[in-house]
Amino acid sequence: MAKILFVMTGADQWTLADGSTHPTGFWAEEAVAPYEAFKAAGHEVTVATPDGVVSPVDQGSLSSDANGGPEQAARIRAVVETAPEFQAPIALTEVRLDDYAAVYVPGGHGPMEDLAVNADAGSILTRALDSGMPVGVVCHGPAALLAAVKEDGTNAYAGYRITAFTNTEEQLAGNAERAKWLLQDRLTQAGIKVEVGEPWTPHVEVDRTVVTGQNPASSAPLAAELLKKLA
Repeated sequence: MAKILFVMTGADQWTLADGSTHPTGFWAEEAVAPYEAFKAAGHEVTVATPDGVVSPVDQGSLSSDANGGPEQAARIRAVVETAPEFQAPIALTEVRLDDYAAVYVPGGHGPMEDLAVNADAGSILTRALDSGMPVGVVCHGPAALLAAVKEDGTNAYAGYRITAFTNTEEQLAGNAERAKWLLQDRLTQAGIKVEVGEPWTPHVEVDRTVVTGQNPASSAPLAAELLKKLA
């Protein structure tokens, strides 16, 4: 049995290019699918957020449309609302990385608001990489990698092959024109190699200890790959 650290957003608003805000948070499936996979495999999960706030769920991710029907939507909502780990996070500053065997970052637009510029999240992800610890990140979660900056100013993940929510998917979702910046572009500028799959289909990249997924549909297959590294 291992302990897995979930680094999750504390932001419930995403600031757009015109200064307005859009309700956001974490995307439910991206937290719940790996959570269930890790727990079923006998592992423990600890959630850490900026200042230890309860990570807000993006209400859109709880809809029937987002979950393939009302039954699955109700099941996902029940996990979000009742799983004790989601209800009692610790602060990122309280994380003792040596206590964990892997780090996982779910997406939603929330990470683009806070984790992308959070030095504590960046430090955790940098130290995890340097120690050889498996790191899993999905959808907009790779925004947190932007904060993983080394002392020389370069990104710790530069040169790694990952995937993330793509410019095309952002356009199809109707958010590209409103965004301050696009995740695929910003990751590329940081020197990270972003591999692009078909929109909305499962796509996972594994490069050394780093496992990434492109979109919500990639959450479960990403969790399976991360579990292989804990076997």
